[in-house]
Amino acid sequence: MGTWDSGPFDNDTAADWCSDLDDADVSKRPNLVREALTRAAGEAGYLDADVACEAIAAAAIVAAQQPSGQPITSPYAPDFLHDGGRLDLPDDLAALAVRAIDRILAADSEWRELWEDADAEGTSEAIDAVRDLRKVLAA
Repeated sequence: MGTWDSGPFDNDTAADWCSDLDDADVSKRPNLVREALTRAAGEAGYLDADVACEAIAAAAIVAAQQPSGQPITSPYAPDFLHDGGRLDLPDDLAALAVRAIDRILAADSEWRELWEDADAEGTSEAIDAVRDLRKVLAA
């Protein structure tokens, strides 16, 4: 996984997924967000980091649409969301995003293990950022 920072869009997998979302027909975008969240939330076995990265990007998009959500400013996020752009998302995606994040933060998640292994001090900006997304989504 090529990762350059701790934000939800700051890795190759998330950036590629965002590019696909950007290129998708407007009517298909909500379903692509749902699919990314569902793959992570529904994984019963060991959660692959790439699945987690896509779901985190999707969760960040859903969180940005919430009343207490922050606008998306990352240059790696879908272009249509920059400068306050919105995506018409079904209301149930916030709860699905919470379930996906809970799964990503579970012990049997490659994404979580990679971030914990990368941080010798035991604190991770990436894990904290995902927990912050969860707070917005659960509000």
